[in-house]
Amino acid sequence: MLSINEGLIFLIALLHIYILVLEMFLWEKPIGLRAFRNTPEKAATTRVLAANQGLYNGFLAAGLFWGLWSGDNGLDVKLFFLICIAIAGIFGTLTAAKKILYIQTLPALLAILLLWLDV
Repeated sequence: MLSINEGLIFLIALLHIYILVLEMFLWEKPIGLRAFRNTPEKAATTRVLAANQGLYNGFLAAGLFWGLWSGDNGLDVKLFFLICIAIAGIFGTLTAAKKILYIQTLPALLAILLLWLDV
């Protein structure tokens, strides 16, 4: 059975898989345009950058899944990838959209806190 923290980390990993799909495959589709408040013209000119960014989100998810799969030995792996996500979220909040704080940064910081508390 998953602990509270493992469940949260699993959900964060799934979120980053969802972001990968949005950025790599749905960027120019209506759902991608809405999610990132893009116009079709802007999406067309930024699709390669978005796909690259989506791939990085996939790596973040893979790292979290790796940490979960490693069990107790995966603590450092989970912490590393959660810290990466939190830092990326802070940067995204400051440079792109304030909603990133709630979608990406705060869940990662909560998971880090729960890991520290060993919940």
